[in-house]
Amino acid sequence: MIVYNSLSDQDLSTLLREGDKKAFTEIYQRYFKLLYIHACKRLKDEEEASDVVHDLFEFVWSKREQVEITTKLSSYLYAAVRNQIFTLSLRSERKSRYLDSLKDFIAKGEFLTDLYIRERELSKLIEKEIDALPPQMKKVFEMSRKEGMSHKDIANELGTSEHTIRTQIKKSLRILRSRLGLVLYLFFLLSQSKY
Repeated sequence: MIVYNSLSDQDLSTLLREGDKKAFTEIYQRYFKLLYIHACKRLKDEEEASDVVHDLFEFVWSKREQVEITTKLSSYLYAAVRNQIFTLSLRSERKSRYLDSLKDFIAKGEFLTDLYIRERELSKLIEKEIDALPPQMKKVFEMSRKEGMSHKDIANELGTSEHTIRTQIKKSLRILRSRLGLVLYLFFLLSQSKY
């Protein structure tokens, strides 16, 4: 019976290449905490450090037959963590540059002009569909959505029950959803705070 925690790193590496799960587990237990601390010091983020080390071990296991460890196992693992951190920082830098460029684009107003035009067109389409609702349903709907009145206030003003008002609003929303399609309906729900 093999006592894995007494094996050298080189022996564990050999067994790992042969697909020995217990050898992999021993390597993981031997180096996870050390690599995690190393990654934490560089990244200053515990969750990200944990992800980096877990990703490394996942890579080591999935590529165990192809990975050639020509140095000490510990050196290989530390170098691999360092490389992943470097790659992460490059991605983060690229992402930051992209976000800055996007902010510049938005600041110039090009995006907002297009968005404003589309929003106006969609608002006209929504208004047209609201106007096509049956008169009483339209009145209840506009009192609720445009004037911001509660179901109780609408019921009192129209001399009917809150249940009737709730039903009218549900029906009008169902009609609008079927006429406008899902995308426009979602746009309407998001923009109704403007009404």
